[in-house]
Amino acid sequence: MQFLAHGVGGAKDLPIPAEYAIAGACAALAVSFTVLALAWRTPRFNTGEPVTPVPVRLASALDSVWFRGAVRIWGFAFFLYVAAAAVFGKDLDTNPIFGVFYVLLWVGLVPMSLAFGPFYKAISPVRSINWALAKLAGTDPERGLRDYPSRLGYWPAAVGLFAFAWFELVYPFNAELGPLRLWCSIYVAVMLVGGAVFGNAFIEHADPFEVFSTLVGHLSVWGRDGDRLVLRNPLANLDLVAVKPGLLAVGSVLLGSTAFDSFKGSNWWTRHIQSIDQNITLINLAALLGFMAAVFVLFAVATMLTGIHDGTRRSQLPELFAHSLIPIVVGYFVAHYLSYLVEWGQLTVIRLSDPFSTGANYLGTGDRAVNFWLTYHPTFLALTKVGGVIVGHVVAVVAAHDRAIKLLPKKHQLTGQLSMLVVMVGFTVGGLALLFGG
Repeated sequence: MQFLAHGVGGAKDLPIPAEYAIAGACAALAVSFTVLALAWRTPRFNTGEPVTPVPVRLASALDSVWFRGAVRIWGFAFFLYVAAAAVFGKDLDTNPIFGVFYVLLWVGLVPMSLAFGPFYKAISPVRSINWALAKLAGTDPERGLRDYPSRLGYWPAAVGLFAFAWFELVYPFNAELGPLRLWCSIYVAVMLVGGAVFGNAFIEHADPFEVFSTLVGHLSVWGRDGDRLVLRNPLANLDLVAVKPGLLAVGSVLLGSTAFDSFKGSNWWTRHIQSIDQNITLINLAALLGFMAAVFVLFAVATMLTGIHDGTRRSQLPELFAHSLIPIVVGYFVAHYLSYLVEWGQLTVIRLSDPFSTGANYLGTGDRAVNFWLTYHPTFLALTKVGGVIVGHVVAVVAAHDRAIKLLPKKHQLTGQLSMLVVMVGFTVGGLALLFGG
């Protein structure tokens, strides 16, 4: 089973010198910061500027009950189809549940959310089940027995994202059907119990896939102005990410796990892990936690080393700037999972036609072949991967700069950002080093 040997790529996959890519990335960040310092001295996002409303007919169609219902029915039907493969299918590599879980769901959420906004929320099977159970009980799915504690924020989602990263990257039996069934069953059960107690507010803050999709969806052009559907600058949308406890933890888990996934496939780690006579699972777990903790601590320290306005505590700054991690996460996903998504994603669609490994072709895709165009064009793939890292960090610098202009006193608006710039340069160097170190 090779689903976990992600299409991260390494030096063989990137026919450009690593030192040139790293130097160019650092130069891009330095130039970006300099330009921002000279030309961007007042906040530009969500300062009362007009937004572009979606044409009335399109907005009415997208917000209509029939369209939302059709999307939710499609999402639930796909969930049932894949669940049938998980329950009744064979424990073989060809079972499509593995590709759906590790490829289409986890990695595919990124492009779908960039294109359509909070995509997973619209198709969420746990929201559909929670709605049905609430209707049967005669209650409101939006409201549970109790109010969701605001102090929890996104911390439950951070725990869920860590559980996924642990299962995917550390757990030694993640390619077996039984453990995957158990993980998914626990996920559904926790979401439904939480939804019954706290309503959809729990799912909004605790569902790892919905939170991930919604955060990435803030980089799309789709937004809301009250109840009105509008088109908005993605950076302005990003600036509207709700600042809640656990936001930095979510970003740290996403970024740290992606970095560890690349590190785990490096030649150095492979040789090192094979040369020791200890519990490899525990070592991998420690390394995964180390990467996540490093992102959290470095970012928190960098943001707290800035000047502050009266009334803003330094301890609040990490969460206030945590939205700037989202474009870095997206850039890392592009760099590390692009070929994995495209090629293994095609294979998953092919295997979906035969969910029970009986030779069936229910969807008509079973006789198709995987197109390896990306693998056959390594220069394009290399430029796209490196470009993903660079663009993600440049966008992060812009987002952090605009937030700093809003939060920091004038005497600290530039100098206060230097520590964050240093950390982002470090993330860039580290990301590219891992990318080229496979």
